[in-house]
Amino acid sequence: MPEPTETPPAVGADDWEPKIVAFFCNWCTYLAADLAGTSRMKYASNTRVIRVMCSGRVDPQFVLEALAHGADGVLIGGCHPGDCHYQSGNYKALRRFRLLKRMLIGLGVEEERIRLEWISAAEADKLRDVINEMAAQVKALGPAHLETPPEDWAAGFEVEAEAEVEGVTV
Repeated sequence: MPEPTETPPAVGADDWEPKIVAFFCNWCTYLAADLAGTSRMKYASNTRVIRVMCSGRVDPQFVLEALAHGADGVLIGGCHPGDCHYQSGNYKALRRFRLLKRMLIGLGVEEERIRLEWISAAEADKLRDVINEMAAQVKALGPAHLETPPEDWAAGFEVEAEAEVEGVTV
């Protein structure tokens, strides 16, 4: 008589860790991550960092693609306002972020899944705290389970986005 096979224990919600994609400015936040690493600070290991030259270069499509391809949260990090290496890139990032957040809420995505933070090169401790806080927040939300949107999903947002960007003062 064959022996019954044991079923492996089910993976519980406590074992699940969120996947966070982080777009960090080369001149500030990326250097803070480097400082955190060399200082041996511990932060959530489920964060994948992508270095961009400026937070203003983070296209909303990057965020949407990350979420559509398995990320549970997206963190954008840039220089403090007034300290941008490219003078006004972080203001551009802020305008894009506000529009992106409204768009994601309209698509039914929780606003806590994306975050914009100003972190200078000397603020490794702030970077650690932000990453750990975001990881805990996204873990509490659970997996994103988002799908790739259809090709024409953004058609209605383009005109509205252009009008709002012109009217936003930062």
